[in-house]
Amino acid sequence: AEGEGRALETGGGIFNALPLLGSAPFVVVNGDVWNDVDPGRLRLGRGDLAHLVMVDNPPHHPDGDFHLTAAGRLRGTGSPRLTYSGVGVYAPELFASCRPGVFALAPLLREAMAKDRIGGEYHAGQWVDVGTPQRLADIEQLLGYSG
Repeated sequence: AEGEGRALETGGGIFNALPLLGSAPFVVVNGDVWNDVDPGRLRLGRGDLAHLVMVDNPPHHPDGDFHLTAAGRLRGTGSPRLTYSGVGVYAPELFASCRPGVFALAPLLREAMAKDRIGGEYHAGQWVDVGTPQRLADIEQLLGYSG
């Protein structure tokens, strides 16, 4: 997301879009991931501010992001750790204390995790972070894309 010629980071970009999204929970899918997650089936748990889809840690991110408990709750600490897929559903209330500008999403999520307000699920299906030219070439080969 861009604002005044500078990147807003994920948190700032979502905050900037809130007036367009309304008051209902909304799905976010990062633009640099390829996956077979069905975002239409994602739901917030009662009282939750977000529900994140987690995947196995890719080689370029071996330490993961968050711990997913057996009860489907996400924690900022604990192991094993999984990687946030870039797919999730969010309640606008997660951003209630935010102000316009550049800010990352992870600190907001960690704060809500500490209050047990973030659910999650493990996705065993297809997922690729297409964030580099080499990973883009890899997924194009996988899909049989010949440009």
